[in-house]
Amino acid sequence: MPDHPPGSLSRRSVLAGMATALGVAGTAGRASAAPPPGAPALAFANPAMQSALGGPYEAALTNLLVTNTVPYDPAVYNRTRLMSGTPGTFFRAGQDYAQPWTRDAAINSWNAGSLLSPAVARNTLWSVCDRRADGSLVILQDGQWWDQVIWGRGAWSYYTVTGDTAFLADAYQALANTLAIAEATRFNATYGLFAGPAVMQDGIAGYPAPPADPKGGSSSAPSYPAVAKIMCLSTNCVYAAVYATAADMAGALGRPAAERTAYLAKATALRNAINTRLWIPAKGLYGYFLHGSGSLAGTLDQHEETLGLAFAILLGVADGTRTASIMAGHHRAPYGVVNVWPHFPPYTDAMPGRHEAVVWPMVQGFWAHAAARAGRTGLFATELSGLAALARNDGNTFSEIYNATTGVRDGGYQVAGGSAQVHWDSTVNQTWSASAYLRMLYAGLFGMSFAPSSLTFAPSLPDGWGQVTLSGLKYRAAALTVVLTGAGRTVKQVTLDGAPAASATVPGSSTGSHTLRIELTTP
Repeated sequence: MPDHPPGSLSRRSVLAGMATALGVAGTAGRASAAPPPGAPALAFANPAMQSALGGPYEAALTNLLVTNTVPYDPAVYNRTRLMSGTPGTFFRAGQDYAQPWTRDAAINSWNAGSLLSPAVARNTLWSVCDRRADGSLVILQDGQWWDQVIWGRGAWSYYTVTGDTAFLADAYQALANTLAIAEATRFNATYGLFAGPAVMQDGIAGYPAPPADPKGGSSSAPSYPAVAKIMCLSTNCVYAAVYATAADMAGALGRPAAERTAYLAKATALRNAINTRLWIPAKGLYGYFLHGSGSLAGTLDQHEETLGLAFAILLGVADGTRTASIMAGHHRAPYGVVNVWPHFPPYTDAMPGRHEAVVWPMVQGFWAHAAARAGRTGLFATELSGLAALARNDGNTFSEIYNATTGVRDGGYQVAGGSAQVHWDSTVNQTWSASAYLRMLYAGLFGMSFAPSSLTFAPSLPDGWGQVTLSGLKYRAAALTVVLTGAGRTVKQVTLDGAPAASATVPGSSTGSHTLRIELTTP
């Protein structure tokens, strides 16, 4: 999302005033004492684990469902005429960011929003779309252009959680139109990759020079011509996944088979290009980006981009061998994985760049999920426990950015309209920081995976954590209690309402209350 340096106008003022006018209670800076009504409860049998992870869980729920669920102005946001509610609400990007941006809307809905508050997630997704003069839908064509299609992942998550086929038909139209625009304007046919900054790094502190200009200037990364032409790991992993998502949407809607086939072919071609152009065999990792202009055109930058590495694992780009190599070789700082490693000039541990070697909890969330998916339960536990500790030490709130070597809230350094490095704010109650923690628990610990007709659990329960229960989990017309016992990732036994079950899968047609018990073991 666009950055703001110290002293800039707060983006929360517009919606704060609207909330007052509509009678919505203000919650700025409030730490959670209990989960919001209707939210699922998390309970560890081990008191130490409950103390370590339970408070941050309740705080994350409050952050997403109370503090940052706010009313919107229909005249500003309901461009599609598909948003609903009186007053309608959506997930804003954070306490100091009054609106959603496309990637925030997608990631917050994808992380947990669609599961916990589907109507709000639906509004949030449509709030960053537009209806063109001919009546067709498109993802909003704003200045944050390089990863607009990540919206497709949030939209597919909403559909698989809810089964809302009416939404899916409109979402497919918006995504297909936006992919066509990106193909026409951003695809570099020479390398078979999409150009543009990295998903997370919209600030220029996230790039070495070149493509950054060592003389400084704007804090906005895409305002630098060379940055606009690089081809990044995270961004291209998103495109590859969204092509596959478009194919899935086409299949679910019964569209002509040729549409699905064409999207699948593009997904395969892009995954192959990523593995050909961005993989570094000698390091056993993907590089950060391919230069797209100047004397370095076609040269691979070998910094580690954590979000890109996580996406390569989670979004089907990396095979099993590459996944194992990434997990074995990736850098972690004392307080968590960082955006980009190692530092590049002028940044150091004492003066970290705002978008390089600092801890963004949003990135931690995807990395922890990738570790769980890769079978690295210990690494998953380290990152989940680490983010919980950051939140506890931050007054049980989830801030935007933390210093990777001290663990304190710290926005890092970046230019702000000149050549001097400025120390930036790290805002409090950042929505995707909280939803990242929920992703760690729901998708990582409990291993939730949604398909159009079912919910499957593939848990990763670290050794020594003991029994853990998630109760009051609403899934369509069902209310679930899920109990994990044992340790590890291998499912030893599953029971549903006390009877043996063939798998840890709940059909989307389920109704009423059910208890699923999953006993885990290590091989």
